[in-house]
Amino acid sequence: MKPVLSIIVPCYKQAAYISETLDSVLKQTFQDWECIVVNDGSPDNASQIVNGYVELDPRIKLIETENRGVSAARNTGIRASQGEFILPLDADDIILPKYAQLAIEHFEKFPETKLVYCQARKFGQVNEYWDLPKYKWENFLFSNSIFSSCVFRRSDFDKTSGYNESMRIGWEDWDFLLGFLHKDDIVYRIPKVLLLYRIKQVSKSVTVVPNQKDLSLQIIDNHPDIYRNYLYSSMGKITHLRNSSTQKLDMMIGHAVTKPIRLIRKLILKFK
Repeated sequence: MKPVLSIIVPCYKQAAYISETLDSVLKQTFQDWECIVVNDGSPDNASQIVNGYVELDPRIKLIETENRGVSAARNTGIRASQGEFILPLDADDIILPKYAQLAIEHFEKFPETKLVYCQARKFGQVNEYWDLPKYKWENFLFSNSIFSSCVFRRSDFDKTSGYNESMRIGWEDWDFLLGFLHKDDIVYRIPKVLLLYRIKQVSKSVTVVPNQKDLSLQIIDNHPDIYRNYLYSSMGKITHLRNSSTQKLDMMIGHAVTKPIRLIRKLILKFK
């Protein structure tokens, strides 16, 4: 019988943390899941550790691949999965016991929902509430407010090209969600802290910092239609001003046309 939820765990050099992550999966109050760990050519003993969990619980599975990056690992795991819903989970993070239960319950109660996520807390080198702004499509175009460990339908994933495997140094989750979500999709954030996001002294986020300008440009280049449509939408908002003075109308047109450009420029300059 197929599970309701597939938890996908890409793993590269996370032997020190993978046990905590898998323990958090085993502690879920919602138990109709499978957990697929994709060992992304990791040179450590992560596979040995995961195999111990495979022997302990047949719902946990291990896939071995060559090192191709987190996007490829997530794609591999999701495409091998059997669940109706997908929950990506990094191999050093922790989900609290009710995350899967509350996410699935929301989908069942509100089937029109496209994506569910939760509040989160950072731990490790930094211990604090992760104060992400609530999701809004227009803001999401210019700043990611959803982490990778969100829940969505496998059928919706299959309508996309998956995670972009060329994005190997970061922001692959934001890039994926920009292609996954549409302007009018319903996104729900559970008002509880249900994810613990590990901050390490050396992590992928450290490598992202000096590359943020290039990543910003790549995000825009990967989704030209989205940003182009946003520009046209901004222009459309001024049509009701036909009776305004010519000067005011010209000012509004200029503002509408240049707003996304200014936002993009601001995003890029921020990371110079």
